Amino acid sequence: MEWWQALILGIVEGLTEYLPVSSTGHLILTNWLLGLNSDDPEMQRAVNAFAIVIQAGAIAAVLGLYRKRVVQMLRGLAGKDPAGLKLALALVVAFLPAAALGPVLNDTIKAELFTPWPVIGALFVGGWLMLAVAWNQNLLDRNARREIEDIDWKIALLIGFGQCIAMWPGTSRSMMTIVAALLLGLRAKAAAEFSFLLGLVTLGAATCYDAVQDGDAILTHIGWTNLAIGFIAATVSAALAVFWFVQFLTKRGLAPFGWYRLALAALLAGLIFGGVMEDFGGAEAEPTDVGESESAVGTQE
Repeated sequence: MEWWQALILGIVEGLTEYLPVSSTGHLILTNWLLGLNSDDPEMQRAVNAFAIVIQAGAIAAVLGLYRKRVVQMLRGLAGKDPAGLKLALALVVAFLPAAALGPVLNDTIKAELFTPWPVIGALFVGGWLMLAVAWNQNLLDRNARREIEDIDWKIALLIGFGQCIAMWPGTSRSMMTIVAALLLGLRAKAAAEFSFLLGLVTLGAATCYDAVQDGDAILTHIGWTNLAIGFIAATVSAALAVFWFVQFLTKRGLAPFGWYRLALAALLAGLIFGGVMEDFGGAEAEPTDVGESESAVGTQE
């Protein structure tokens, strides 16, 4: 892998990880465009793991942007902030379904669902789901009374089950958690924030899992320099994407992302029908969006 390829993958990972557009679909297309689909199993494993491990950059971005919430939760765990403790426990509860199902389903998901048409189908269905939510936005807005402080264990658990649906590659962890939160009465800003904070736990677990499993392959075939470049690029691009997305979501809703997903699904289908792209090769690289290779802990984007 060249340094500029690591840079591009880091940017794509950061931009798509927290947006409801499926980082899997984008990394599939990016790997193909960059010529990173390899016949060498070890090299392909390293590339796939690289795209997961640089999720640490996206995690760092959210830690920075939401540092006050993180500090609040740390104070809560130390017994000094009841609201922070409630939020921290809600995140743990929301993560439990993915943590339980991920290790059980991981091998099956990678064997059966990381193929072209299941991913394209997930992009397509997810696009229409977001459009359906957008077309009923007025009704959701009238019922949206909950802020992030109002999330109890029951709401958190339901959001967690929504996250599990995103184990299906191409679905998007962000989409399922945000949609679930909106349907449960959270305001758009609160839904996005809880999704981002839940990503700290989910993506963190996926990143650590793959770093332990495939760290040697990454260092052997890709190297420290490219890893650092990918991490920094993912951090910067994720910070910009999260900051922009919260503003955009509150003003425009989910409809533009739904149409975008449909367009991406059509593009991938067209490339396959046209014989231009035969398979996904490095598709497993996605995280986290429960993101894509997050299936290791129960999340596929």
